[in-house]
Amino acid sequence: MNLASPGAIICQLGPFTIRYYGVMIALGFVAALFFATRLARKLSLSSETLVSLALYCFIFGIVGARLYYVLLSLDNFIGRPMEMFATWRGGLSIHGGIIGGVIAGCIYLRSQKKPILPYADVMGACLPLAQAIGRWGNFFNSEAYGLPVTADFPLKLYIPPGSRTLQYRLYDFFHPTFLYEAVWDLALFAYLYFYFAKKNRGMPGMTFFLYLSGYSVGRILIEQLRIDSVSYFYSYPVPLLVSAATLVFSLSAMLHIYNKHHNEDAPVPAPAPTPEPEPETDEPSQPEQKG
Repeated sequence: MNLASPGAIICQLGPFTIRYYGVMIALGFVAALFFATRLARKLSLSSETLVSLALYCFIFGIVGARLYYVLLSLDNFIGRPMEMFATWRGGLSIHGGIIGGVIAGCIYLRSQKKPILPYADVMGACLPLAQAIGRWGNFFNSEAYGLPVTADFPLKLYIPPGSRTLQYRLYDFFHPTFLYEAVWDLALFAYLYFYFAKKNRGMPGMTFFLYLSGYSVGRILIEQLRIDSVSYFYSYPVPLLVSAATLVFSLSAMLHIYNKHHNEDAPVPAPAPTPEPEPETDEPSQPEQKG
């Protein structure tokens, strides 16, 4: 199967340009919100609070995603600072989006005096759906692709010359890593939403941290194929290192929640019975008869 982007622009409406990238992000948000409100009702949470929470997380998630990307690739914006705001061209980091969304969500829920972890579970169950849809924005922008493949590779992505990295400018076809991650995220959403979130509603936070763990595992596997990482730390891509750190943190949090839940449910052992003292008697003892 040969994949090729039809281009980044859908149409022009006067001075406005409608781009696939923004449309896919918006579609992902709407789809995730639809399922999130349904799950919130099933878990006896306020759907109104969830909608407001989702809007805050979405707005500040976009801010965090762009800020994270810009900080890791400052060299690309030297001499053209206004390009930092050109989010329609891509350059939104999911890790930055998660950080920005989590901070905004915690502040909002605290201000409303709402529990954080139950709402985080709902968001965590539905975020992979938004990411799966949003990844198709990378396809239309001809970005987030992997190592080159041969023309007879069964699943390949054509990248136009202007979007290829300099090192691989002579290759035509590449791994569609955007698609690999989209499929992984969709499978993660199906498992969390239709099974895990409802079964583990008694352990708040477990679904959210499993989302972080599951996404991190997929990102670690797929990141090793990608060739467009914007920053490296001792030759390791920063997204790979952040994913590994997130995986360790989220697994530790899940273990803590699991142990806490089972310790609370464990029956308290009954105290050992105290032996009763022998009854005392006031009767005088009979003298021993001598034969």
